Amino acid sequence: MISFPQRLLEGYRAFTTQRLPTEQSRYLELSERGQSPEVMVIGCCDSRVSPEVIFDVGPGELFVLRNIANLVPIYQPDANAHGVSAALEYAVTVLKVKHIVILGHAQCGGIRAFVDKAAPLSPGDFIGRWMSMFIKPGEVVEQRDHESFQDFVTRIEKAAVFRSLENLMTFPFVRSRVEAGDLQLHGAYFGVSEGSLFVLDKASKEFRSARTGE
Repeated sequence: MISFPQRLLEGYRAFTTQRLPTEQSRYLELSERGQSPEVMVIGCCDSRVSPEVIFDVGPGELFVLRNIANLVPIYQPDANAHGVSAALEYAVTVLKVKHIVILGHAQCGGIRAFVDKAAPLSPGDFIGRWMSMFIKPGEVVEQRDHESFQDFVTRIEKAAVFRSLENLMTFPFVRSRVEAGDLQLHGAYFGVSEGSLFVLDKASKEFRSARTGE
């Protein structure tokens, strides 16, 4: 019989003896009144990039969706199942979040596989098909002259944030709330090695340090 991961059991026991006692009333409130987070974060599955840790939030503060490369598809109301779209619809139409943050990050495995065109990224597999939504039909993504490979990867990691923000606006329920001033869309980029956060300046279309504003 396969045992439950010991590290998780130890973590839960630490949670019940250390953190839970200080937040018990918050959990009781959430169980009785339900959740009402003001912020939705769409981030990557990467285990190094946890929104709850990065933003130091408690239970009930964030509605989090994580997938490969923090991508949002375009609005496609067809017969297929759409997990990202379903979560987005729930956040916007039911929870009525006031902010949606697309959280990209450095050393993204999905983006690296995309630019490398390497295994397991083949047209028929799940990762390859998922990453294909990153580019529009006929669009070419290539390394620029005099651009280092690392700079190229970083540029594409940030471009994924822009593309997801663009795709968010194809959803009618998102667009209508944005245009009414009831919902704001944001982009951010997390540097794993330094723990640095950069927030997208919509006016300049540049990512600026959350610490210094530069």
